[in-house]
Amino acid sequence: MTILFGGMQKFSLCDYPGKTAAVLFTQGCNFRCPFCHNGFLLVSGNQGNQLREKDILAFLEKRSGLLEGVVISGGEPTLQPGLTDFCYQVRERGFQVKLDTNGSRPEVLDRLLDAALVDFVAMDIKAPLARYSVLTGTPVDTARIRRSIELLSDSDIPVLFRTTWVDGLHRPE
Repeated sequence: MTILFGGMQKFSLCDYPGKTAAVLFTQGCNFRCPFCHNGFLLVSGNQGNQLREKDILAFLEKRSGLLEGVVISGGEPTLQPGLTDFCYQVRERGFQVKLDTNGSRPEVLDRLLDAALVDFVAMDIKAPLARYSVLTGTPVDTARIRRSIELLSDSDIPVLFRTTWVDGLHRPE
């Protein structure tokens, strides 16, 4: 199985705390947040922006010893059926893996954590659970969000929970 990639940042000092990293952006997302900074990645299969998995892996092989990690972001990476295999291939090449996720697919997080295929996870908390569907632009099963928070909180890896503050959509309370 392959992953649909829609972009790559070849070098970053700020996306993986304490690590030099490449950032990979997957295509497709199950949320429609009105404040999304990667809106061009929302629709899966946008041929004009696709990068081939084999080309990304070849790039990473050339950067072995220069980069410490790979950030898999999106879109929403956990929608990609080939994510587990891709993380394994990245780890085989000696890189640490950071995953950026919206937390909507706890079963995928659980699988990645159990297989020790991620070293760091950043999860976006879009809003208080009662307002999730409003801020994501789509119905959300918040029990799944809560489960992802629990899985990550109970894990032994570094985790960052973050919220993008948007005036008019978020309130201090």
